[in-house]
Amino acid sequence: MFVFVCAGCGAELTTPLSQVALPVHARQTYGNGTQLPVLMQSGTFAVDPDPWGGPWRMWDEIDPGEAEARGIYAPVHALSDSTPGASVIAPGDIRGTRLIPEKRGGACCGLDGADGPNMACEACGLPVASRIDDCSLWQAVRLSPDAVHRVPVDGTRAALLSWAELAAKGEKTPPFEPIATWGGRLGPNHYWSWSPQWEAAAGQALAHLLVASREQPVQVPDGLTADVFQRVLDALLPPGPPKLRAVLAGPGQPSPDAGVDILLVPVHPQTGQTWTPASPAASAYLVPLPLGVWLWLVSPQPYLPVPASGRIPQDVLRDDPLPLLPHYLFRADRGTFQHTLVRLPAVRSPWLRTILENLTQGTSAHLF
Repeated sequence: MFVFVCAGCGAELTTPLSQVALPVHARQTYGNGTQLPVLMQSGTFAVDPDPWGGPWRMWDEIDPGEAEARGIYAPVHALSDSTPGASVIAPGDIRGTRLIPEKRGGACCGLDGADGPNMACEACGLPVASRIDDCSLWQAVRLSPDAVHRVPVDGTRAALLSWAELAAKGEKTPPFEPIATWGGRLGPNHYWSWSPQWEAAAGQALAHLLVASREQPVQVPDGLTADVFQRVLDALLPPGPPKLRAVLAGPGQPSPDAGVDILLVPVHPQTGQTWTPASPAASAYLVPLPLGVWLWLVSPQPYLPVPASGRIPQDVLRDDPLPLLPHYLFRADRGTFQHTLVRLPAVRSPWLRTILENLTQGTSAHLF
C-alpha cells in the first residue's frame, strides 16, 4: 500500500492505494457530450508510462530518432512534452487539495487538464494534480510525477491473484451498456451502446492482430469475437487463402494446438502481464485483451428465455419490451488503435503505414 504526499511540504494527498495495471481505455475519448464513469477502482492507482497533456510539439518539430527513442515508430499529429509517469487515481481517493479556478482549460462540461495541473496542495499551494471530468472523458485524477512522492504505508496489501483465481472469479465486462448523456430541457438521458471499454480493448487488439498477420488473411473464432474483429480484418487485409488462425487461449481453456498462429489472451489486471502459454503454441503471436473482455468472449452470458413463475427474474429475456441492443455494427476505438499501432516497431512496414495514412485521411473511417 502507498500514500502519495506533496513534494513541497510532505502533506498527504491520497488515501492508501494499491498499484494495478493502467486500463486500456485510460486515454479514450468517447462520443460527443457523453458522461463516462470513473476510470480507476477506488483504492487503486496505475502509472501511465507515457507523457500526457501539454506542452505539445507537432510531428514535423520532432527528429525521427527522438521519436523512436520514445517508442513512437510512425507519424502522429503531435507528441506531449510533459513528464511521463503520472499516477492515475479515482477522484474520490484524493485528499488535502483544492481546485485552481484559472486552470479550467478549454473544457466543455467539466475539467480536462489541458492547461496543466488544476489541483493544488491545500497546505502549501503547489500544483500537484489534474482533475479530469469533462464530457466524453473517463473521470480521473492524474498526480504529477514531479510534484508528488509515493510513500509506503502499513495496511492490508491486496493479494496477487493467480491466473486460476482470475479465471474462476474475475469480473466479466458486458459488451453492451447504457451511455449517459448530459441533460437537456427534458433532463438527463441515455442510450444503449456497445461498451466503450470493449471498443478500446478492440482497438488495442486490432493493432496487434494486424502486426501478427504479416499482411495475410486472419480468421478469428465465430460468434462475438468475429463480430468484434472479422469485418475490419477482412477490409484491411488482402482476401484469399491461406488464412492465419487466431483462437482464444488462457487459464482454464484447452491448450491450443501447434497449428495456431495467433492467440487472443488475457492481461493480468494487477500486474499488466500477458498470459503466456506452454508449448506447443508458445511461438504463436499473443494479442492482449483486458481480463473482463476476455472472460466474456470465452464464456459469454446467453440471455435466453427460460421458464419462470411468479415475478420475472431480472436476467430473464422479455419479449415486451424487446431487449435494448446497439443499432449499429461494432467499431473499434480509433484513438486506441492508432495509439497502439504507432508504438509497435512493425508499423514501419509500408502496408501498415498505408493503413495509418488512410485512417488519418478518413478513408477507413467507416471501420472505426
